[in-house]
Amino acid sequence: MKKISILVPTYNEKENVEAMAERLTDILQTALNRYDYEILFIDNCSTDGTRDIIEKLCAKNKKIKAIFNVTNFGQFNSPFYGMCQTTGDCTVSICCDFQDPPELIPSFVEAWEQGYKIVSGIKTSSKERGFIYFLRTCYYKMIKNMSSVRMIEHFTGFGLYDKTFIALLRELHDPIPFLRGIVAEYCSGFNMLEVEYEQPKRRAGKTHNNFYTLYDAMMLSFTSYTKIGLRIATLLGFIIGSLSFLVALVFFVLKLIRWNSFSAGYVPIIIMICLLGSIQLFFIGFLGEYVLNINTRIINRPVVVEERRINF
Repeated sequence: MKKISILVPTYNEKENVEAMAERLTDILQTALNRYDYEILFIDNCSTDGTRDIIEKLCAKNKKIKAIFNVTNFGQFNSPFYGMCQTTGDCTVSICCDFQDPPELIPSFVEAWEQGYKIVSGIKTSSKERGFIYFLRTCYYKMIKNMSSVRMIEHFTGFGLYDKTFIALLRELHDPIPFLRGIVAEYCSGFNMLEVEYEQPKRRAGKTHNNFYTLYDAMMLSFTSYTKIGLRIATLLGFIIGSLSFLVALVFFVLKLIRWNSFSAGYVPIIIMICLLGSIQLFFIGFLGEYVLNINTRIINRPVVVEERRINF
């Protein structure tokens, strides 16, 4: 009997975690009852009572497992690590807030049985705020055009992964794994199918995404899968340097011919200094993001440190 693993990352999801467990169990025991299963919750150090609910779920059903992290390891590390701890013939990663529809899981499994090793859920529309969805669309198109890897638009990690792909994840040893980029990088060798869906609203609770988390995701994708920032900095520096040389040459020539009627004043000089200074600060900060990425990889801390496990 084949085994299906369901991975559910959690962080302060006390209003959703029990309902998600019930929904997944119902789907697995009805539509997918010919398979064995496990449901793995990996909790990123919740502080709202989520862990207490998970412990009760594990006590009622031994096929529900849990990993509790010692601290919050971020939105990328925890799900990646959890996927690497699953034991099924395939693993489905799904968010706990119901914005990833559990009803798609049977369709994912059917496609997997047809030979697809990766089945990715792709958002075609969303019931979240339109402006936020628009910003996400702009981000995906920008990173797709800048990256040397064919990035997948509106893919958040929701999908099914064959055990052969999970084995690849275990071999990467990446201290800051970016699953969306990893899937995009290796999907051509794993026969991937994209399944479109409309993203529903969050069932309950507040989203944990904010400016910092979105910025963190954007910079991780930029510094891991693009060179465009550094190339733009180099090219822009060359262009501005050339223009500055030409301006200096013009002023030098005018000084030699004693063109007393020529007077540029100090305003253009101040504007140029401010402009150049802001450009330099921007690209120094951008270069710092690359250095931070390199530094994190060199330190090579564990992806996640566990506090304890249940039902393993």
